[in-house]
Amino acid sequence: MPLPIDVYLGALRREGDGLAAAAEGRLDAAVPACPGWDVAELVWHTGEVHSFWATIVERGLLEPDVAQAARPPDAGVIEWYRGQLDRLERVLTEVDPSGPCWTWAGRRDVAWVQRRMAQETAVHRCDAEVSPAPIEPTLAVDGVDEFLEFFVEEVAGLDGMVHLHATDAEGEWLIRLADGGFAVERGHAKGDAAVRGTASDLLLLLWRRIGLDAGSFEVFGDAGLAAAFVAASDLE
Repeated sequence: MPLPIDVYLGALRREGDGLAAAAEGRLDAAVPACPGWDVAELVWHTGEVHSFWATIVERGLLEPDVAQAARPPDAGVIEWYRGQLDRLERVLTEVDPSGPCWTWAGRRDVAWVQRRMAQETAVHRCDAEVSPAPIEPTLAVDGVDEFLEFFVEEVAGLDGMVHLHATDAEGEWLIRLADGGFAVERGHAKGDAAVRGTASDLLLLLWRRIGLDAGSFEVFGDAGLAAAFVAASDLE
């Protein structure tokens, strides 16, 4: 069940500001979670994503016919990014969440974009920070829900059940893998593999920002199955 819209808008502002703050004075630092990127590239990417979705929603576009924003020089990229964040927050606040717009998912409305932008910005804020602060547990649980609904596509060759259990929030998921497909159930159940950790760490695990060997997880049963499931999603 998605969260209230004001929660997403608040998270967008909080996480977006956090990303900008983390980038100050570190634009040439490497981003381990995004090989080949420095912080300037991360800030540019996130701002460009904000610009793209603000245009989609503002114009009520039903096709992704949006020109890429011009990249500013690194010296001005944080200021430019802050402008895109302000614009996106304003647009997502002013437009009816039920209004139609293009998305790449089966659901095509503004509410989907509000949720996606809060979640994407939270993960990229973690990318920008040297020692990332945890994503707020309720938002992270919702992020796991969103990931399992929209980002798991190819699980061919996997067979079994993976149980994810958040230790700091009400979040448990059983992923049934069989015949090249999968199904997700919320709630407590025994799987062939079980992974216990904070909601934030579980979300960052699914986004492959941290691994099962990070030291913050309890892993029971078939760790290979859990690792194969995490590796199966196409994050491009």
